[in-house]
Amino acid sequence: MARNVLILGASYGSLLATKLLMAGHNVTLVCRKQTAELINRDGTEVRIKLRDEAAHRPIFSRDLPGILDAVEPADVDPSRYDLVGLAMQEPQYADHAIQVLMIKIAEAKLPCLSIMNMPPLPYLQRIPALSKMKLEEAYTNAAVWERFEPGLVSLCSPDPQAFRPPEEAANVLHVGLPTNFKAASFADEKHNLLLRELEADIDAVKLDGQDVPVKLKVFDSMFVPLAKWSMLLTGNYRCITQQEPQSIRDAVHGDINLSQSIYDHVDAIAQRLGADPTDQVPFEKYAKAAESLLKPSSAARAVAGGAPSIERVDLLVKLISHQLGVPNAEIDRTVQIVNQKLNESVVAGGSAAPRGAPVAVT
Repeated sequence: MARNVLILGASYGSLLATKLLMAGHNVTLVCRKQTAELINRDGTEVRIKLRDEAAHRPIFSRDLPGILDAVEPADVDPSRYDLVGLAMQEPQYADHAIQVLMIKIAEAKLPCLSIMNMPPLPYLQRIPALSKMKLEEAYTNAAVWERFEPGLVSLCSPDPQAFRPPEEAANVLHVGLPTNFKAASFADEKHNLLLRELEADIDAVKLDGQDVPVKLKVFDSMFVPLAKWSMLLTGNYRCITQQEPQSIRDAVHGDINLSQSIYDHVDAIAQRLGADPTDQVPFEKYAKAAESLLKPSSAARAVAGGAPSIERVDLLVKLISHQLGVPNAEIDRTVQIVNQKLNESVVAGGSAAPRGAPVAVT
């Protein structure tokens, strides 16, 4: 049976959308008017490299069995959908039109699967050790999440690395590292059955008889997606420097011993919250993958481009570590650098806006 999935965010969201369309499900992407018109006219193009192939293959939504459409936030009817995917950068949820849509989604009590790096607050509230912590400071507008029932919100680790080529149109996405989406389960088993149905359908897809990378993997553990935190704090946020941004490879391999100490510290924080070591990714595996990540992280590129606000997993982990009584000087230093660079962007823009000033919906 074809499921109807609403995905907020047409850039990174088009990767999950393409996988669902290939499996015969229908997807609506929520984006700006100009992008929606482009997608409704031309569809999307996701470029992905199959195993043992030298070149990326373009996968066009118009050639797939599922039906794709794109709409502006105000035109969404939540009653049409079985599942919502949250694929925008966290600051974008502060946009007024998105806030109104989020109220509708919360009132419809739809299961929401986040593929953001920044975990939604309702998801964190499902973890007992975090449920009473003061973490709102890390969010652009924490009030966006107040209406959501925690059990209806889950998190999918956005491990696949993808970017929109700057020279291409807004409907093109290039997948650089085709790893898997790792989803934690919902509180309600009927929603988990839906997730596992999508997991199986995506897994069964073949292209010219070949397996297609980037699967949806569903886990019973709440903590599997938190394995991404170690990677983000060791690599992505350390791409942001006092000078020009550096690549993830250089951030990790510039001082491999320091990188491992940061990685291990964040892993230990996750374990204090309840994670099992088997939920996490060994540092050696991450360091090996980082060797091929030759560009600065999206967060670093955004800061270099003058963005006044980005997702702040670095600040979130700092807040958690301090409230657990296990602060880390290197994490604190990273947060200080990111704060400084964002403040510089605000000043350069001639604005007195706070760190959490919203950015445009993509």
